[in-house]
Amino acid sequence: MNRKPVVLDLTESVCPVCLARVPAERVQEGTDVYLCKRCPEHGSFKTIIWRGKPDFTGWYRVNHRAVSPPKALTDLEEGCPYDCGLCPEHRQQSCCVLLEVTHRCNLRCPLCFADAGKEDREDPDLAELEEELKLLMETAGRCNLQLSGGEPTLRDDLPEIIALARHLGFTFIQLNTNGLRLAEDAGYVRALQEAGLSTVFLQFDGTREEIYEALRGKPLLAVKEGTIENCARHQLPVVLVPTVVPGINDDHIGAVIDYALRGLPVIRGINFQPVSYFGRYPRAPQDRDRITLPEMMQAIEHQTGGAMQVADFAPTGSKHCLCSFHCDYVLQEDGTLTPLRPARSQCCPQPEAGSIEQARKYIASRWGKPAPPGEFEQKQEESHYASWDRMLERLRYHRLSITCVAFQDAENLDLERLLDCSLHFLAGGKIIPFCAYNLSSREGRFLYR
Repeated sequence: MNRKPVVLDLTESVCPVCLARVPAERVQEGTDVYLCKRCPEHGSFKTIIWRGKPDFTGWYRVNHRAVSPPKALTDLEEGCPYDCGLCPEHRQQSCCVLLEVTHRCNLRCPLCFADAGKEDREDPDLAELEEELKLLMETAGRCNLQLSGGEPTLRDDLPEIIALARHLGFTFIQLNTNGLRLAEDAGYVRALQEAGLSTVFLQFDGTREEIYEALRGKPLLAVKEGTIENCARHQLPVVLVPTVVPGINDDHIGAVIDYALRGLPVIRGINFQPVSYFGRYPRAPQDRDRITLPEMMQAIEHQTGGAMQVADFAPTGSKHCLCSFHCDYVLQEDGTLTPLRPARSQCCPQPEAGSIEQARKYIASRWGKPAPPGEFEQKQEESHYASWDRMLERLRYHRLSITCVAFQDAENLDLERLLDCSLHFLAGGKIIPFCAYNLSSREGRFLYR
């Protein structure tokens, strides 16, 4: 017998047609939770946001952490999500900030957050990028930096951009890339590493060519593997970034995890991203077109044969609890996996000074370069505590970080979540939360892009 729908709480959202701010409520039907909203002009909308176990009410927590940006770059006039900059009401500082260095792209993916390659726009020059980076340092401090696009490797001067960011004080710099150039130009990879690049964030949707043909428009598996080989050759860590789409690669999650485990230590983690519908996508999404956080956890447990379990995962500390989950695993010598389950105090930090700095350092330690090769072997010869050294070696070279981030689109945008966002874009002298920057209506009108 189906239970009567229960209104869990109230929040706010936007109309997916006109992007007007509208009241919303989270409604539970059995183990599923929906975001329900009504626009006076365009009617009612209902979107799945949580499907199945773990139970929503057990996972959800009220976020008591409220850390205002050190410096607001916009005034509060129309309210969230229209005053991003960040505005004085934003409740979290910047953990990672994306800087788009080009709008050009060498792919035409059917699914694309940025709707990249559509416009012929000039790349910002080094002087413009320097001004943006100086503003970021002044307002957000030494946050983690991700160079994005478009496809940033289309810029020949990308090593200079990385060196510039290093010179200005940014210590952890990621590259968001499809890998095409990195696979064919080992000298370019070496130049990026020598300039100070920390990690390659590699678009990696699976290990079957039909997945790439569906999501990227062409077979790319050999390209991805070539990129990883060149990164390993030049000691650049890699994080695999699969976009997970129901009916295309949601049955391939375990295969990606197996691939990553075989690729340790150059592969440092996987950042799963269930598909969100902003930018470029073929049609308005239905509930069947979505995969929610609990479904991702269930799929990981099922497709790894229980080696990774739902109970291992916890919300990521610098984000809202409905935005993501994570857990680190150590691959033991016998092939088993040991979860490093985050304690509640670690995954849900309190509003203490330095908590965002802790989150930045934690990400850098998970996705950055491990200690230099050879250190462990030297310790083994010199130390009387070989078993302890062996454990440290496993942690250093055989740890895999599993993260899943559920971005929001106009159908399921929850302003409570948006106010707690710590993943931001730097654009036009403003710092804008990721989901607000990419937000687009059903007709393709962007709010900020």
